Amino acid sequence: MNPGRLTAVVRSKAFELGFEVVAVAPVGPSPDFDLFMRWIEDGHAAEMSYLPGRAAERADPRHLLPEARSIVVLGANYFSGNLPSELRNDRSRGLIASYAWSADYHDTLKRRLFDLDTALREASGRTDMGRACVDTSPILERSWASRAGLGFGGKNTCLIVPGAGSWFFLAELLVPEKLAYGSWTASEPVPVSHSHEGTCGQCTRCLNICPTGAFPEPFILDSRRCISYLTIENREAIPLELRPLLANWVFGCDLCQTICPWNRRYATRRQLPRTGELAEVAAPKLLDLLALDEKGFRQRFRKSPIKRAKRRGLLRNVCVALGNWADPAAIPGLSQAMEDSESLIRSHAAWALGKIGTAHARLLLQSCLEKEHDPEVLLEITAALAMK
Repeated sequence: MNPGRLTAVVRSKAFELGFEVVAVAPVGPSPDFDLFMRWIEDGHAAEMSYLPGRAAERADPRHLLPEARSIVVLGANYFSGNLPSELRNDRSRGLIASYAWSADYHDTLKRRLFDLDTALREASGRTDMGRACVDTSPILERSWASRAGLGFGGKNTCLIVPGAGSWFFLAELLVPEKLAYGSWTASEPVPVSHSHEGTCGQCTRCLNICPTGAFPEPFILDSRRCISYLTIENREAIPLELRPLLANWVFGCDLCQTICPWNRRYATRRQLPRTGELAEVAAPKLLDLLALDEKGFRQRFRKSPIKRAKRRGLLRNVCVALGNWADPAAIPGLSQAMEDSESLIRSHAAWALGKIGTAHARLLLQSCLEKEHDPEVLLEITAALAMK
């Protein structure tokens, strides 16, 4: 079958599987690899030590599949709309990035990619499988999406699809077939190149809204100051000076996408969960999260991306959010957290109690000071008692 017909099979099956955008490009050396390595050398990757690894695969996807001739880049919309104001402005709730409102995308996207590869193999007669990639694979997916014509890189480093926005999971399929190159959306029957159809222009809204100043310049993200990094990938204590800036975000952050004009004008949303379900998945009560033991955490988030933060990371974030809420209603829960086996949770609970600052909170901190043995937690308690 010729490349055009094979590509028609790919395009049709991709849309059938629920992908909204699809693009195809020839495989070769990765675009922007030098920029990626420079970004790491400048320290912007923070403690994500896995990123410099497998450099050969990142430099050229053919190290993942030597016989690859084409890369299919796909986008699946995950935008579920903006939170109702009564949830968004309730400081007793923790905010969850919208990509984590549903089941873990790694599992769902991989299944779709396998089905897409099956359809292509049946059409071409190929017997060996292609290589399915999501963001855990060593591939510069946003650069490849731009190269394939799916969209352009925004100043917030997200891929922006003109006419659709940036609320997309990206996925890639490396295949040995030579395909016809181009990009398509579910609403456009003919190939169009999106990569040159839009820019950020003079807009800097995404840079200005970031509360932690994670963008030292346009198109550069400093992970060390990014709320998404701090609440998910970071395994250690959240820097003291950044804690007040996290507000009540407990898993990720959507601010730089929510403010983007491309999203405000063009993003289309999936069906929202019912109001009660939305509150549970998008803005759960902080004190409910703080009460989770290890078993409760695993049960609640077993199918969710939130499990990546682990219990100790999520409850660390919850303690920071409770400190920023600074309501005495949190003291009983934080008192329990001061007894947790995880020192990371105890240390951030101490900070939260210091931020609440009532006589009850200070008395609790003083009692913990007398029985705590971990030096890092002792420092946090001492600093919390010194707060005014």
